Amino acid sequence: MTRSNLTRTAGAALVAWTLLGVSACGLGGGAGDVEEARRTGRVAGAITFRTLQLKPVYTSYVQGVIDAFEQKYPEVEVTWEDVPGDGYNEKLVADAQAGALPDVVNLSTDSFQLLGDRGMLADVAALDEGQAKEYVPGAWEQFRLPGRGDGVFAYPWYVTPEILTYNRELFRKAGLDPAAPPTSVEQFFDYAEQIAARSGGRYAAFMADPKGRLPGDWQKMGIPVLNAERDRFTFDTDKAVEWTERMKDLYAKGAMPRESLLKSDDINQLYGSSRLVFGPGSPGFVKDIKRNAPQVYADTQVAGAVTGTLGHIGIYAQSLGIRKDTRHLDAANEFAKWVTNGPNQVEFSKKATIYPSNAQGLADPYFADRGDGTDAETVARAVGSEQLRTAALDANTPVQWTSQVGDAVVREMQKAIKGEQDARTAVRKAQEAANALLADAAAK
Repeated sequence: MTRSNLTRTAGAALVAWTLLGVSACGLGGGAGDVEEARRTGRVAGAITFRTLQLKPVYTSYVQGVIDAFEQKYPEVEVTWEDVPGDGYNEKLVADAQAGALPDVVNLSTDSFQLLGDRGMLADVAALDEGQAKEYVPGAWEQFRLPGRGDGVFAYPWYVTPEILTYNRELFRKAGLDPAAPPTSVEQFFDYAEQIAARSGGRYAAFMADPKGRLPGDWQKMGIPVLNAERDRFTFDTDKAVEWTERMKDLYAKGAMPRESLLKSDDINQLYGSSRLVFGPGSPGFVKDIKRNAPQVYADTQVAGAVTGTLGHIGIYAQSLGIRKDTRHLDAANEFAKWVTNGPNQVEFSKKATIYPSNAQGLADPYFADRGDGTDAETVARAVGSEQLRTAALDANTPVQWTSQVGDAVVREMQKAIKGEQDARTAVRKAQEAANALLADAAAK
């Protein structure tokens, strides 16, 4: 399962993970010319901190983090504002245009790109040159920007890695060994084909919507999504055509629910009613199934994510950006580091199904404990943390793959999967559309 699946599933646990679909062109010219703040060496001043829909569930946690910081730095006053998820990116655009961005702001991948591409965020790698070692490398690297050198423009906050979840009883019924889950995209498709052949239409393997699989599947198969300069999409390859043809064949054979190609079915409901073998690749999903479908939860097994021969997986990360022209840079920077330090991230992770991006936090024994190996939620937490520590965390959706690009690619893939156009034409047209969008964004 790819990061798109993670986004949807994690959103059920923290609505903060639902920011998709706003064009990055709204800031207009001049935003990148904001004056860069300078450090003074004094941690003092009034700063604003914006989070995304964490109240009321996490009010006591966040307020406790703020109170402890203000106690450590009595010359700092933190004003916390928590805003709804709907229209969050539009609000960022309006605030940027009005010069009213918060000093420290909670960013998803999309909103990070929205502000970072236009020079609105401070380079945190330059603010603290040794800070990189404090975070999981894959999370730290995710907040670089193409063409901006060694800069990192947000501190990683909470993350979730890919894992693999599946119904072991349906595995057995399909003639598969639950102790030998798929490890590559190609093998995953092979298993799905066998599931379709043995299920008699009673259940399917996975969801058809390509949005949940791309570009992660292609990256894991070694398909070059972007050129070396990262200014053009280059996925029009034989391997991408092969992937598309395989999806079409599996769809025709009933490996995916037919209705799931064009509309977002409730994957939790399908899995929870034993009509789907593979669940979303998110530890949060396991917790949901435990609560809502205990009988299916008893048959749920967890393994490491499908990685392919390259060993790649994706992660979904939230971050904290610092307004580039903040009046109190030292206070904003120290506060962002405080929120994302090991102890604070561990405490947050114990309240929500998330993981620390902080390396010290991830090393906490809580994340390695598998219990007796029979409880899927406990195992999922341990498997997820192992993935974060050991896998190559580079199958993340690149910032150039915007929501608009993803939609354009998906439209062509859907046509091919339904048999309305051949796979090679679909891949070619998808790349043309993606590059047109990329060129249009670069011209604005």
